[in-house]
Amino acid sequence: MIPLVSQVRRSLFVRLLLIFGITVILIFAIIYVSLQQLNQINNNQIVEIPDFFVRNIESIIDDIGTPPDLERAALLAQDLDWTIRIEHPDMVWRSDNDYRLAVELSEFDRALSGDAEIRRWNDEDIIVVNRDAYQFFMHQRSLISNDFSYVILYFGLAIAAIVLFLNYFTVNRLLAPVRLLKEGAEKIQKGDLSYRVYTQRQDELGELTKSVNLMADSLQSMLEAKRQLLMAISHELRTPITRAKLQLEFMDDGSIKDNLNDDIKEIDLLISDLLEAERLNNQHSALVEEPVEFSSFIESVVFGVIGYEGTITFQGPDSDEEVTLDKLRIRLLVTNLLNNAIRHGQGKPINVKVEFMTDTCTIEIIDQGEGIAAEHLDKITEPFYRADSARQRNTGGYGLGLYLCKLISEAHGGKIEIESELGKGTHITVSIPRHRSDSNNKS
Repeated sequence: MIPLVSQVRRSLFVRLLLIFGITVILIFAIIYVSLQQLNQINNNQIVEIPDFFVRNIESIIDDIGTPPDLERAALLAQDLDWTIRIEHPDMVWRSDNDYRLAVELSEFDRALSGDAEIRRWNDEDIIVVNRDAYQFFMHQRSLISNDFSYVILYFGLAIAAIVLFLNYFTVNRLLAPVRLLKEGAEKIQKGDLSYRVYTQRQDELGELTKSVNLMADSLQSMLEAKRQLLMAISHELRTPITRAKLQLEFMDDGSIKDNLNDDIKEIDLLISDLLEAERLNNQHSALVEEPVEFSSFIESVVFGVIGYEGTITFQGPDSDEEVTLDKLRIRLLVTNLLNNAIRHGQGKPINVKVEFMTDTCTIEIIDQGEGIAAEHLDKITEPFYRADSARQRNTGGYGLGLYLCKLISEAHGGKIEIESELGKGTHITVSIPRHRSDSNNKS
């Protein structure tokens, strides 16, 4: 007995089989009981003959007459809603085709007045009258109360519907972990590898939940190992780069020195971007936040950019407001966005706008340069993704700039949106909450 219970608890399919098996049995039981009730109703309706017919049987037979007036007998049978059968050595007549009672096999029950008696067959009364060589059999027709039959039918259907609904809710509860797994898979797919699906189930879905959690553990461990390796390598690369810079100072001035200097700076910048990206990806790293006059700070960053042959304009609100943020990282965000706009702006005007909304403050950087093809917009903020696959020096970068901007905005509880069209320019909007809750702060 105990192994069977254990098997039922541990197997989803066995429980589903039991549920549907019990449902089928209950439906058949409901149908059987309903039919029995209908039969009982029918039996109750025909089991006894009303006293009116017992008291007036002599008058009924006199009205039919001997020899019988068959037309009159048929009218009486129709009016009384009875079955009348008349037997004689020369003829047998009946008012209808009701053969449900074997009147010739009926047994004597009790005598009535004169030549009439009551016989019974199958618990039903039959009046029998013997007169002048004629034998009259009279009994009720099989009457069915349609109204009451429908009540029984509807009642049975209602019970069957309740059973089916209970069946549905039971199955729905059994499959509840599927919804949890779906939610967990969506969160893991969005990058929340710390999310786990908790369940006490011990069946196949419970085992599947444990497998999904183990998969998330493995993914988190692999990505953490990758992150640690990347940060270690990046740190180790700083030493030979520092030595290369030192050796470069002893070289004679010229084009070779300038090219080497540019290459070393580019590698150094790449390492810095990699380290910053990994720090922002680490859920335990904290932003160094402080209250800042937002519009004035962004304006100072914008006009700190030099070397663009076009014009850079700034539009701020009439009154400035304090916003708590990490100044160094917001400076990096704005600088990266401006550098992208300058690199692809083709010398055309660049406009920077700051606005305060009800819950957010926004930074908009709008250029009229090359633009980005629509097929790249969804992936342009991914690490190392570049719309220009040629990676030419004059296009610059390694595909980390917009990725860093996305991480910085998300670390502040905000987001970055990019709209662009080839040949018409790019419009980038960064939204940052004006008031951040403690739940958004990383510890």
